[in-house]
Amino acid sequence: MKLPLYLGLPMWANQDWLGNLYPRHAKTELLSDYAAVFSSVEGNTTFYSGTPKPDTIAAWARQAPSHFRFCFKLPASVTHDQRLTRLEEAWAFLAALEPLHDRLGPTMVQLPRDFGPQELPQLEALLAAWPTHLPCAVEVRHPEFFHKGAAEIALNRLLITYSANRVMLDVRPLFSTPANDHLGLAHAQQEKPKLPLHVLSTANFPVIRFIGHIDKTINSDYFTAWKARLKLWISQGKTPFLFVHTADNRESPHMARLLYNALGEVTPLPALGPFAGEKQSQLF
Repeated sequence: MKLPLYLGLPMWANQDWLGNLYPRHAKTELLSDYAAVFSSVEGNTTFYSGTPKPDTIAAWARQAPSHFRFCFKLPASVTHDQRLTRLEEAWAFLAALEPLHDRLGPTMVQLPRDFGPQELPQLEALLAAWPTHLPCAVEVRHPEFFHKGAAEIALNRLLITYSANRVMLDVRPLFSTPANDHLGLAHAQQEKPKLPLHVLSTANFPVIRFIGHIDKTINSDYFTAWKARLKLWISQGKTPFLFVHTADNRESPHMARLLYNALGEVTPLPALGPFAGEKQSQLF
């Protein structure tokens, strides 16, 4: 079953979501409850931890329904330590995920902040050998790729040539106000790169990472323009992936639902399932 848009969060395991997204006393295996509401997830753990163990992958395969899409990140050892100069680990990573190949959304290649135009040949070597049946998305953070000059033109042409999606990191809500004394907001502003937003779909699976503020009104205001763009891409037959973060991610499930419902006002979308923790609280 193909969905018009896939909605997800940065992770599925977060103890702060017990009692709302999840039952208050949920078990450790939370993926099934998560996938009852959301249709995708960013696989950030693989960026830090590398290739999951076979039994872990098998467990995910058992818990995730057929319509669900994992968007794992290529391990940092490939992108940051080796800077795409040794690709054997990348192919081993994709091979290990074989039990989930029917449920892979775009695998994300998050590049270092200093991975610049002179290293585009390494990126091209990766994309040229990338398995054609698996979608890919590339997130760049070097300032040269945001100046609309020769470097950005070369990058976008490369992505279009190999049908790779450019990840759009929208940090505007996050940096819209000073953090003041809010520790979660301050930490998020230190962690995320402050880069301009360039809205461009270079392939069939546009990936948006929406990094929200703690203020819901600010998030909704910045999402307004996204509604028209996402509606356009869906009408063109593209399948966007929308990942919603908030400053400390405590509110990301509720924020994702709010934005998804707002998008549903302008283009038809399947209804989200209820949050298990909210259902539980209504029984008492």
